[in-house]
Amino acid sequence: MNLKNILVGIEGIKGKGDIDIEINSIKNDSRKVEPGDVFISIRGFVTDGANYIDDAMDNGAKVIVVDKDTDLKQIKLREGVTLLVVPDSRIAMAQMSCNFYDNPSRKFQLIGVTGTKGKTTTTYMIKSILEKKGLKVGLIGTIHNYIGSTQLEDSDRTTPESLELQELFAKMADAKCDVVVMEVSSQSLKLNRVYGSDFNIGIFTNLSEEHISEKEHADMQDYFETKAKLFTMCKRAYINADDIYAIKLPKLVPDCEFITFGIDNYAKNLAKDLTITNSYADFRVKIGDRNERVKTCIPGRFSVYNALAAISIALQFGCNADQIKEGLLEVRVPGRSEMIDNSLELPIMIDYAHSPESLESILNAVKSYTRGRVICVFGCGGNRDKQKRPLMGEIAGRISDYTIITSDNPRDEEPEEIIKEIEEGIKKTKANYKVIVDRKEAIKKAIEMANKLDIVVIAGKGHEMYQEIKGEKKEFDEKKIVLEIVDELKKKEEQKNTKKKKK
Repeated sequence: MNLKNILVGIEGIKGKGDIDIEINSIKNDSRKVEPGDVFISIRGFVTDGANYIDDAMDNGAKVIVVDKDTDLKQIKLREGVTLLVVPDSRIAMAQMSCNFYDNPSRKFQLIGVTGTKGKTTTTYMIKSILEKKGLKVGLIGTIHNYIGSTQLEDSDRTTPESLELQELFAKMADAKCDVVVMEVSSQSLKLNRVYGSDFNIGIFTNLSEEHISEKEHADMQDYFETKAKLFTMCKRAYINADDIYAIKLPKLVPDCEFITFGIDNYAKNLAKDLTITNSYADFRVKIGDRNERVKTCIPGRFSVYNALAAISIALQFGCNADQIKEGLLEVRVPGRSEMIDNSLELPIMIDYAHSPESLESILNAVKSYTRGRVICVFGCGGNRDKQKRPLMGEIAGRISDYTIITSDNPRDEEPEEIIKEIEEGIKKTKANYKVIVDRKEAIKKAIEMANKLDIVVIAGKGHEMYQEIKGEKKEFDEKKIVLEIVDELKKKEEQKNTKKKKK
């Protein structure tokens, strides 16, 4: 593509060299640059892309793009290489990516979901319902990326970098997706990864204190205002009427049409008569002219909010009651409050909770609707924040009825040492707990303890399919392990019953 066309829409460009030239590709990693490429220098939290300009030219970069704060004296531009200086290289990269891939987000309906919690589950629910209507749906998010039922290569971010994102959009447009639903993180908005994307609809799930740090957001106001940027990019949005931040959005972004969903406060799409058990949630909601009862096998009050957001989208797309009911009933989100259907009919949940905040949230949620005991199995990862270990131990001890502390991804650390640090916190609570270092044995013990009124929460790994030990990733599929343990216990139970009958 001609460089002139790639630069359309970028203001304030200054530079040296020819821009009427053909370009092969755009890269922001000097190691991936090939002859004829554009290299965009991005200033990161740890490294500055300007330090790798020589490497990019060594690999054949034809064009170098830097931001206005770059020290141009340090750049030894080579013959035949064009240098472009832009006000913001992240915005430039996003716009150039849109142009290079022919603005793919304009070729389907794009739905962006933002908020602290519920993004992943909401996107899966939307995908499931819209597919019941016969639409082809692309999904971009934390766990996996999909075109219909085909899983694509995953990103290491909730929302991919703009170059990767626009390439994904292009694949989805080429595959004739009718709709793409994606998680939009606050970091992606702050760092302009979704800049230039043509959103049709936005969703705001909720906002709670998270991601407040030097490298993320200075305070809750900055966090909220960053999230709000999504709604300056879309024409219509669905927001949680029960969230104190969500209800501020209409005044903050007056050009967007906001429609509410909720449980406690008046909302356009309102849930009534909730029933929440340790294995499902159901409620009544108006679909068309009738109040319909819908059910999802993802338990918890938060699940009702996520379902309401998905129903709001479904109604806009003209889905009927049967499509909505079937879509919600069948949806499963890997590792996110995922209930494992099993032959003993025990409530067993796998959840990705691996921080103090997320562990507290999931345990409080299940505690609120479980008639029996909350049995928690968890550990902490090695080579990560050590301060959270006693905090998570204290949280598990305070909320759970019984805790089994085990190994997570110990990485280069000794599992026993990690567990000792977790124990420092749980001992403060005088809770009932046990240490079983082997994670499979810990899960087995929890399942052996449980009855149908209890719930077993296996926290920390969620959708991960491995355990990382001493630099090696060993297969560890918790869902598969749970089913194997349950089947083994079922056989023992049947054998025991057979012996009793013979007597």
